[in-house]
Amino acid sequence: MNATNIIKSDFLDILFDGRNKDYGAYDLRRSEDKRVRNAIIGTASIALVIIGGYVVSNNLMAADMHTRKDVAVVDTYLKDLEMPEEKPLTPPPPPVTTPPPPASSSIKIVTPTIAPDELVKEADELPKLEDVGNKSVGLTNTVGDDVNGVDNPFANGGTPGGVVEAPKVEVKEEIPSFVEIMPSFPGGDEALARFLQKNIRYPHMAQENGIEGRIFVQFVVDKEGKVSEVQTAGAHKGGGLEEEAMRVVKLMPNWKPGRQSGHNVAVRYSLPIGFTLAQ
Repeated sequence: MNATNIIKSDFLDILFDGRNKDYGAYDLRRSEDKRVRNAIIGTASIALVIIGGYVVSNNLMAADMHTRKDVAVVDTYLKDLEMPEEKPLTPPPPPVTTPPPPASSSIKIVTPTIAPDELVKEADELPKLEDVGNKSVGLTNTVGDDVNGVDNPFANGGTPGGVVEAPKVEVKEEIPSFVEIMPSFPGGDEALARFLQKNIRYPHMAQENGIEGRIFVQFVVDKEGKVSEVQTAGAHKGGGLEEEAMRVVKLMPNWKPGRQSGHNVAVRYSLPIGFTLAQ
């Protein structure tokens, strides 16, 4: 390369002077600036597209929120749940007791010996075959609950004919929970509410521990209107709420009894009593 060419040539021409420019390195170096420029332009274009899309999306969402109508909020109230009535369990029948077997009669065994007739006692004589029957052979003569080996039908409190009466099982009458006319507190529901408000004393333990809730008290109103068999049902609250609810129910006067088919009947009644702490 002469002096004239050196002035007109750039660094690559000087670097590859006298070398093979066709194998690729020369072209790559020559086009490097162009490739870098294209890469920067492409990256900037992608970034502009992403940023522009984000801005447009935010604008559309903001416009949509301005056009939305307010949603009405409706209060939802849950109805008071009534506890299911617990049916009384039928008591199982008493266990069957088997009386002991009757004692069998036995006849004394006699060792045969040869002796004159005048020396033989009556008790030492060999028993006749018809006298033995079904009796067992033992050391003494005993009379059991059988006669000649046959069970005595009158033994052990039996009855003639060998028939033994089965023990009587007392069947408790089931008390219904619903009748045609349900029992009512004297004076109606308002009088019942006043009675509870006047007589209920909030237990101190429940107050100190912040225990409140509804206690379901079950009791029986008999044919005369008297309250009996007072008990609680449902989840246990604690703090003395169950005991206080039962105490107040036991203080109640006689109710107006329930009626079924024109007659007074006993009814199992369920009464919810609420305990609420003052705010």
